[in-house]
Amino acid sequence: MSQYRRMPVTTRERQTFGAVPDAMELPDLIEVQRRSYRWFLEEGIKELFSEVSPVRDFIGRDLELYFEDYYLDEPKFDEKTSRLKNVTYEAPLRVKTRLSNKRNSTTKEQEIYLGDLPLMTPRGTFIINGVERVVVSQLVRSAGAFFTADVYRGRRYYGAKIIPNRGAWLEFETDPKNVIWVKIDRKRKVAVTSLLRAFGYPNDEEIMAIFKDIDTHPINHYIEATLNKDAAKNEEEGLIEVYKRIRPGDRATADNAKSLIHSMFFNFDRYDLGKVGRYKFNLRFALDTSDAAVADEEKRIISKEDLVQIIREIIRLNITQDEPDDVDHLGNRRVRAVGELIQSRFRVGLARMERII
Repeated sequence: MSQYRRMPVTTRERQTFGAVPDAMELPDLIEVQRRSYRWFLEEGIKELFSEVSPVRDFIGRDLELYFEDYYLDEPKFDEKTSRLKNVTYEAPLRVKTRLSNKRNSTTKEQEIYLGDLPLMTPRGTFIINGVERVVVSQLVRSAGAFFTADVYRGRRYYGAKIIPNRGAWLEFETDPKNVIWVKIDRKRKVAVTSLLRAFGYPNDEEIMAIFKDIDTHPINHYIEATLNKDAAKNEEEGLIEVYKRIRPGDRATADNAKSLIHSMFFNFDRYDLGKVGRYKFNLRFALDTSDAAVADEEKRIISKEDLVQIIREIIRLNITQDEPDDVDHLGNRRVRAVGELIQSRFRVGLARMERII
């Protein structure tokens, strides 16, 4: 029986026979994947541990678990052996933890094994069960604030979408009666002034004063029309109105509503505009776009001042009838590479682990 031998792979210099020489050298396209995964290993995991840490006990008073440092151990098999044995090319992730007992003021440190992380090859691929795989980057809609318009009887009625990196969407719209509504996480709509009351602007006089310099159309008065449609008249009623739209059927009280809204919008674990989202938001409203302004966790949640800026812009657009944003424009989209995609799945796993602990 004849034996077939694989010929050794030889590298040859690429020859160009075109009449016009190459204008520029081809870029290293795989570097995008390698750089993204390197960011995940060096910075992405660190961000996740800082979000989760400390994990508190059920009561929240006695025990606290801190994730302090981590490292990747040596892989069990190298890339070539992983192919031959049909196993995954991976390395153990080990984390240095610290358990603090507040009751007796004791601390215990221990290194734990958290799982195996696939390693990227120099070609930007992964070896999964002996098969070479690649994670395809996603082209997604960027986080931030986008202003839209619907045409009715030849006139534009403007709205907005606040898209966070993590958390509930806010969708604003103006109806033909000049009332501005908002939907929270695609639930039933509520008057935007109810949301303003829930965010800390309780009475009609204060709301009217905030927008008096922008709501100046001689015929169409948007805030006045919205207040007339608003069932709420104070902060507690505003909280309850918003709660009834988010949790229809549940018993609505001011305390329940305040707790829910605080956790949905003012808790970084549940709501995050992201660095890109905060940068685009600040750029739109001519605010500070420095690294310190967009990277701080406290700045990446939505504030009541942000809500006022959005409503003011909707009113301005309704008056001026300017062009709305093109949500399909590539400037309003971004690439999510392998590091960010794996970080999002890693975050889900850490959240499950936190609940189990």
